[in-house]
Amino acid sequence: MKLHLKIWRQMDAKSKGSLIDYDLDGIDVQMSFLEMMDTLNEQLILKKELPVAFDHDCREGICGTCAMTINGEVNGPVSGLTVCQLHMREFEDGATIYVEPFRAKAFPLLRDLKIDRSALDRIIQAGGFISANTGQTVESNTLLISHDTSESAFDSAACIGCGACVATCKNSSAALFTSAKISHLAKLPQGKQEAENRVLNMVAQMDAEDFGHCSNTEACEVKCPQGISVLNIAQMNWEFNKALFTKH
Repeated sequence: MKLHLKIWRQMDAKSKGSLIDYDLDGIDVQMSFLEMMDTLNEQLILKKELPVAFDHDCREGICGTCAMTINGEVNGPVSGLTVCQLHMREFEDGATIYVEPFRAKAFPLLRDLKIDRSALDRIIQAGGFISANTGQTVESNTLLISHDTSESAFDSAACIGCGACVATCKNSSAALFTSAKISHLAKLPQGKQEAENRVLNMVAQMDAEDFGHCSNTEACEVKCPQGISVLNIAQMNWEFNKALFTKH
């Protein structure tokens, strides 16, 4: 298949960027989107041109690093996928494809399609962990956690931190990411001891990173590759208000 690509090129956050045109031919419909980008970069390198910078790692939909905005949609036209899981059969022969980085104030651009998502790491560092010494791992059947509770905690913990929720939100809110990290620990007995400080510190850090506020459009859940539920945001709000009441 033939493709006409319009890819955002920008050397760094201070430089002026623009969409650059590239034409590709002979693309296999079974290629992943990243394999198509690899093909483009191989051609650019042969021409002694600078390849397009983009993030990738596992290419199995687990790491969440391959974030791109494709034809104006976060991670492309198919909901529930990372870019490495998107295949070229989703596009028509001769299609024009626009490829841009995630756009959010809290995600400064590094180069081309690469962004800095360390703001999400700092939210985790603010409290997304258990610091109490829980001793050695015990036999799982001795932990009195119901199946429903453990499954719910696992569903929240499935967040891969890709930032798709931020990029697709009209306010660039990180509420879904932050709430997933807060909720999965709040649901388990190991996380109860530090629950109040955790939610207050993580929400404060989220606000300090210049993410926007959640306005409940639920676009984040639609584009989340792991299908993280917005019910986590309700849980975060409950934990936050409970912590404020207890503290004050």
